[in-house]
Amino acid sequence: MAWKKIADKNEIASGKGKAFKIDGKQIAIFNQDGFHAIDDLCVHQDGSLAPGKLDGDIVECPLHFWHYNIKTGELKDYIKDVKLQTYDVQVKDDGIYVDI
Repeated sequence: MAWKKIADKNEIASGKGKAFKIDGKQIAIFNQDGFHAIDDLCVHQDGSLAPGKLDGDIVECPLHFWHYNIKTGELKDYIKDVKLQTYDVQVKDDGIYVDI
């Protein structure tokens, strides 16, 4: 894995998410009590999670309302043992970095 700069520090508003394409992967970064990165595709119908509504550590897929924990990647309803990939995030002086 390698650290890649993905965004400027002020690019993702508090309580919001934003999608980024990095090395062929679509990743959502959420600014909720720190920055968290998970795969940006809901396992239901590949909808983007980045624009979803955040409630604490849970993001709601805007397409069909499936819920994922942004820290662990775990799907919280419907199917047991489904987890999206999570990524380590570091905030440095020049921006937000993700370990891809």
